[in-house]
Amino acid sequence: MGKERKGNHDYLSFGLTHLAIIMDGNGRWAEKRGLPRLEGHKQGVVSVETITRECSEMGLSFLTLYSFSTENWKRPLGEVQGLMVLFSNSLAVYGPRLKENNVQVHFLGRREGIPGELLSKMIQLEEATRTNSGMVLNLAINYGGRDEILRAFGKICTLSSDGVKSLDDQGFRRYLDTGEQPDPDIVIRTGGEKRLSNFLLWQAAYAELWFTDILWPEFTVADLHQACREFVVRKRRFGGPG
Repeated sequence: MGKERKGNHDYLSFGLTHLAIIMDGNGRWAEKRGLPRLEGHKQGVVSVETITRECSEMGLSFLTLYSFSTENWKRPLGEVQGLMVLFSNSLAVYGPRLKENNVQVHFLGRREGIPGELLSKMIQLEEATRTNSGMVLNLAINYGGRDEILRAFGKICTLSSDGVKSLDDQGFRRYLDTGEQPDPDIVIRTGGEKRLSNFLLWQAAYAELWFTDILWPEFTVADLHQACREFVVRKRRFGGPG
């Protein structure tokens, strides 16, 4: 393991600084085992902790995790309520560890609609890790890419005296939830589906995509490195077809 970890930093020399993950398959993992879907989400939190720690030790600058989408509110009420409690408890447990490990935490998404106790913990964790200088961890909760773009446009209309007529790509991105963070270099999706599902629609325009049938609770450090190694050997092109 030590020998492999030493080579991990080679990813950085190939331009891998921001990794984003659509963590899919928690519910199916539980159903395959005859367990309630919430048990799959609990196991998914374990994977989050493992992969976040590994990405930080690899020296990545940014990690963005799709945790709960604007569409997920349509799930059964019991599952949604259980997820909100799980998020809140997880922040209480893992938040101090993130602070101790010099990780800076940001939350992406719409704050309206998030239960008060969870929202309070989110704000507290952002503030507690604000001065950390290590990897930035973006947790997308109540997030949708289209909603993010619409909210950004609303900010521009409210705050920009010039309106949209003089706005370029760099100017627009400042109003996105990710601010001036670099775009993701690779988007990983577990669980077998092959689509972005409204995730980082603006930011992922030129990201490499890596799909796997592995369910998120079963996604390992070895799987993470497999995706990163594939990124390294791809020849990236930042144009259209041709």
